Amino acid sequence: MTKSSPVKLTSLAQSLPASVPFVGPEAQERARGAPFAARLGANESAFGPSPRAMAAMTAVTQDAWMYGDPEYHALRTALADHHGIDATNIVAGEGIDGLLGYLVRLLVEPGDAVVTSEGAYPTFNYHVAGFGGSLHRVPYAGNHEDTAALVAKAAEVGAKLIYLANPDNPMGSWHDAETVTCMLDALPDGTLLCLDEAYADLAPPEAVPPLDTDDVRVIRLRTFSKAHGLAGMRVGYAIGEAGLIRAFDKVRNHFGLGRVAQAGAVAALADTDWLAEVQARVAQSRDAIAAIARQNGLIPLPSATNFVAVDCGRDGDFARRVLAALIAQDIFVRMPGVAPLDRCIRISCGTAADMDALRTALPRALSEAAGS
Repeated sequence: MTKSSPVKLTSLAQSLPASVPFVGPEAQERARGAPFAARLGANESAFGPSPRAMAAMTAVTQDAWMYGDPEYHALRTALADHHGIDATNIVAGEGIDGLLGYLVRLLVEPGDAVVTSEGAYPTFNYHVAGFGGSLHRVPYAGNHEDTAALVAKAAEVGAKLIYLANPDNPMGSWHDAETVTCMLDALPDGTLLCLDEAYADLAPPEAVPPLDTDDVRVIRLRTFSKAHGLAGMRVGYAIGEAGLIRAFDKVRNHFGLGRVAQAGAVAALADTDWLAEVQARVAQSRDAIAAIARQNGLIPLPSATNFVAVDCGRDGDFARRVLAALIAQDIFVRMPGVAPLDRCIRISCGTAADMDALRTALPRALSEAAGS
């Protein structure tokens, strides 16, 4: 019998590593043969979704045999009303991660230059590599992404896209709205700012620029995964100029959001009381993480997110030992992967029980790391 020829990948696919931006906690649990006692690494909301969102999702499960509305009409209308803009300025999709992939697919051809920060959110880089873009990185300025350096690099290389997270992941820092506006005014012609605002619901008001849906220089991305507690539903959206938003229909997965996810997001958006409660709990947990860090001689960095980056006071090797020792005690945390940011570990906000577990585990982890 003649065997068929093996599938031949594209040259681009062949050049890429078989990797993912993050190793999930589930994979780590399988590898270690035990569950985590405190899940404090993925920046999810340990406080859960809105009760109204859970009720809405439960009610619609009987309709899960049907595809979801491919136009996401109810969700886009609710978002438009919430933000006081037109629904033509909103596209929804499978979390910010999915929308980043569509955006890069729309704008980046093989060899096109794209600019980001060294150590910034790696999923963006994953999509740029996957579509053959040429990624250019600039270092952070202290604990902040360097907006001036990003713009300067974009002008130098003729970048199609600049990626900026504000508030920032992995450091939790933020720029005020005036800084972002100045960055927009300095953009080279033909460069689009991809402004990742995943943590906008948890940020101080001065960190979030006013929406201007006529501004063709920027697209802004938001999510229901953080403050709204729907990370498992994968619902995100982008706000931008209508022409750019309309272009997403050329490439997006029109059935990417199922009925349950859409219903949950609409109900979550309407439950402003729950959002306020989560915001208060996140602030309380940030304070708890900061206090635990200080009690152990570490430096918690200011945060406008649902996590705190904690400076371990030494180099990345020491911070990795601290991380490993926490994981060995069933505390799931993560850390930045690039020096000098990797002197920190990143701890997501959690429940009182999570904080108690961290309070017990951190001194032992530091002792083991120092002893190594």
